[in-house]
Amino acid sequence: MTDKPASSESPGILSITLSVLAAMFGVQTEKNRVRDFNQKNPLPYIIIGALFIILFVLTILSIVSLVLRLV
Repeated sequence: MTDKPASSESPGILSITLSVLAAMFGVQTEKNRVRDFNQKNPLPYIIIGALFIILFVLTILSIVSLVLRLV
């Protein structure tokens, strides 16, 4: 008795982005996790996840650089 997603079409870019952000913060709902793992192509999730990690690292480096300049 598994719950199938209501729609078999792929989620949009906004849905994928929100899923990646929720997963990064550890607050992903079970419904969304099941929907995401039922997708045939994980590439959009991987690409968006990698972009967010790169953006996060660049943001941290920028903040540290700014703080070091002020000291």
